[in-house]
Amino acid sequence: MGKIIAIANQKGGVGKTTTSVNLAASLGVLEKKVLLIDADPQANATSGLGIDVEQVEHGTYHLIEHTVSAKDAIVSTSSPNLDLIPAHIDLVAIEIELVDKDKREYMLKSAISELKDEYDYILIDCAPSLGLLTLNALTAADSVMIPIQCEYFALEGLGKLLNTVKSVQKIHNPELDIEGLLLTMYDSRLRLSNQVVDEVKKHFDEMVFKTIIQRNVRLSEAPSYGESIISYDAGSKGANNYLSLAQELIEKYA
Repeated sequence: MGKIIAIANQKGGVGKTTTSVNLAASLGVLEKKVLLIDADPQANATSGLGIDVEQVEHGTYHLIEHTVSAKDAIVSTSSPNLDLIPAHIDLVAIEIELVDKDKREYMLKSAISELKDEYDYILIDCAPSLGLLTLNALTAADSVMIPIQCEYFALEGLGKLLNTVKSVQKIHNPELDIEGLLLTMYDSRLRLSNQVVDEVKKHFDEMVFKTIIQRNVRLSEAPSYGESIISYDAGSKGANNYLSLAQELIEKYA
């Protein structure tokens, strides 16, 4: 039975898509069968894995609309053991289209239920908002991973996200766990980075992943080549960080 993890934070620019793509690729390299679902209208996870967004025929939009089966929406990627359900340009309209629908928060959950036994991990890259798309991801997921950048205002908005998680647990998905908080964009030379790490660990302790994702030029270059950091530069600090995160996740459920 696969584990479904939503990667969410309503703040933009915290390393959500970077984490989704590179954690998925790292789990694949460690011989786990992985599916990445791009549930962000910006479609960065899709282009970051070398898929031309303009050419996408079926994707998350059609999946949530139930006009295509999950299996028909899957495309394979050049990354080992990694499949993708890409974002489609129409995904931007889904929030408005879902408003009047019955059980609108459960659309993604029912669409991907048939895939749970096919993969070891299903990761969902969420949009930077707490709208219906993110709500669908949280309702479908077993747990949520929250990337937090090691910068000023890091904890701003975290309370709001944790409250959203609580209300999803109460109303839609009592099984939803917090997988953990992931510190990203860490620069050991900056006092502020170290202060944020200390503060997050002080407040959240056990909930924080041991692995910290460091600032890394190669990590920011990789998406422009349509590659994960693992295929772009396997020896880089960024690749090591994400492989270490994947290992930490695997060991947690071993």
